[in-house]
Amino acid sequence: MLMPKRVKFRKSQRGRMTGKAYRGSSVSFGDFGLKALEPHWITSRQIEACRVALSRKMKRDGKVWIRIFPDKPVSKKPLETRMGKGKGAPEFWVAVVKPGRILFEVSGVSKELAHDALKSCSYKLPIKCKVVARPDYE
Repeated sequence: MLMPKRVKFRKSQRGRMTGKAYRGSSVSFGDFGLKALEPHWITSRQIEACRVALSRKMKRDGKVWIRIFPDKPVSKKPLETRMGKGKGAPEFWVAVVKPGRILFEVSGVSKELAHDALKSCSYKLPIKCKVVARPDYE
């Protein structure tokens, strides 16, 4: 699963997810992309599930780009623990996704296969997504 090799701080604050994504909001590398329509935290497990679904659907044909990276640690306190005694230990890593962000891109396959693969990938995610094409794609 994806996670940073090292970080400056072990624990981070929750932050905010208001606004739209202006960076990473256009298809840059491939021909088709999966665009997020809602804000959410996407975990490294969900990203890996999408990657596996894409590679299986495309039968390892074509190329896949993952445009998000889980670099935010999320901490949790153990179950049945009383309040206080500090912040919990980091449990998993998330990528903060805002509406408009391109999550995955594919190229080297037909339009129908790319649409099917990205649609099956979107079922693994907790947000609404849509399949978009590169603006100059014929």
